[in-house]
Amino acid sequence: MIENLHLIQDAFSGLKSRHLVALASEMKIPMAEVFEVASFYHHFDLIEDSEITPRFTVRVCDGIACELANSKKIYSALSNSLPEDINVIHAPCIGRCEQAPAAVVHQNPVAHATAEKIERLVLNNQTRHPLPNFVKNDSHTKNNFRPTDFIGKSLPSLAEDGSLSPTFTDFDAYVIDGGYQLAREIDAGSINKDLIIKTMENSGLRGLGGAGFPAGRKWKIVNGYPGPRLMAVNLDEGEPGTFKDRTYLERDPHRFLEGMLIAAKVVDVKAIYIYLRDEYHGCREILENEIRKLQSHPPCVLPEIELRRGAGAYICGEESAMIESIEGKRGEPRMRPPYIAEVGLFGRPTLEHNYETLYWVRDILEKGAEWFSSHGKNGRKGIRSYSVSGRVRNPGVKLAPAGITIQELIDQYCGGMADGHEFYGYLPGGASGGILPATMNDIPLDFDTLQPYGCFIGSAAVVVFSKSDSARKVAVNLMSFFEHESCGQCTPCRIGTEKAKALMKNELWDKSALNDLKAVMIDASICGLGQAAPNPIACVQKYFPHEVS
Repeated sequence: MIENLHLIQDAFSGLKSRHLVALASEMKIPMAEVFEVASFYHHFDLIEDSEITPRFTVRVCDGIACELANSKKIYSALSNSLPEDINVIHAPCIGRCEQAPAAVVHQNPVAHATAEKIERLVLNNQTRHPLPNFVKNDSHTKNNFRPTDFIGKSLPSLAEDGSLSPTFTDFDAYVIDGGYQLAREIDAGSINKDLIIKTMENSGLRGLGGAGFPAGRKWKIVNGYPGPRLMAVNLDEGEPGTFKDRTYLERDPHRFLEGMLIAAKVVDVKAIYIYLRDEYHGCREILENEIRKLQSHPPCVLPEIELRRGAGAYICGEESAMIESIEGKRGEPRMRPPYIAEVGLFGRPTLEHNYETLYWVRDILEKGAEWFSSHGKNGRKGIRSYSVSGRVRNPGVKLAPAGITIQELIDQYCGGMADGHEFYGYLPGGASGGILPATMNDIPLDFDTLQPYGCFIGSAAVVVFSKSDSARKVAVNLMSFFEHESCGQCTPCRIGTEKAKALMKNELWDKSALNDLKAVMIDASICGLGQAAPNPIACVQKYFPHEVS
């Protein structure tokens, strides 16, 4: 259903009642079912039949990195300057935090946006993502993107010429460079599957979408349930501050696709569903084209591969909510047990993975478990892709050893703080990962290291703010995001985020009321959104008490 709603939305710039009625009739389902799905997702615009349909929508990001970069001024300017048939709205996050302030003109992302730049795109009707380029076969693979070349370095934020779409490694260039050879050997039975799982376990690779569950152990668990088994890949990347998956996908989609196929072969997966964030329009074009090439020249027997398009719901980053969305329903988390490894997509055992987790599979199996685990510092092991944004001179994806500290990350990878800014605080794990002061700059940034401080690493979305900013205002921005993105299924989250935001807007916080509210949200919310939403409250009270008392 969601794919059909997208087709209608793209064709008519909105959804009117007659569209929903026609879709319900075509799919032979109740109108109420169509409406409840269409009204759930932010990127579906429900329009009364009597209303004029806007030509298209301009989304101005008001996520924390973009707010620090004065995106609200851009929104205010556009609200007064654009034609009446252009819909201008705030967007909670569009996954381009390193390019803040960011916006989207229909399906055309705008990096380092200004009101003038957006107005030009609207005037010229430039509403589609620029077509990306790819590495030509005659390059002899020297220009192929290899993530291992960037260990200890920063990945470029934009293309070399400053354009939005970097050159990427296409199917032909990837194959010439040895791509899919490993998948081919596994398919032929040349490599023992138990040995592959053991290698993954020994590498210490954990889920890089935020949960941190050991990848090898997950393969073993899902493999223990009777088939047919399915696979769901989370490419939604909705955590504010996170953009690493998009950065890798824009440069080398096939390293991910090969890792995905290897996991599918080891676990004997019959079908794969890739759930892609809707704002990543250029990435969708890359994946659609490159998957077609892969299917036209299969290196091995391929499972069915379906690319599903999200519709603007942060909650679908939660694995069971994503599965509900793939099935065409509202993205609401499931109660557990059963866990999706046993009863997942369409009721079948399901292997769920984040994009980046699969991205490292090929390199780990080719180079060995010890290669991956040998990286790290401050007592930690492995490689981490840190998405860094905010008040640093050079934001972007930093491929650094696990366990690096925030101070090392800023000084060695980001060129220090932005001009005129002094380090004041940081988010170590995106909107839900808590807030720490600059004085706590020596904590290793990795799984299990931040919990004693009331924080967690999550997807390693690091947002840095300065003494020109306010920790209280940062926390209010985060709670506004949680309020907007709550699926509404459970009262502690739906009402709790609303009440918390209202209380947090006060200069002086009612500590007792907030603590009571926080306890209820943590104890009674169904999923991690409601359970983690109070983290900014607790951190500001603990580490920035002078701002709220």
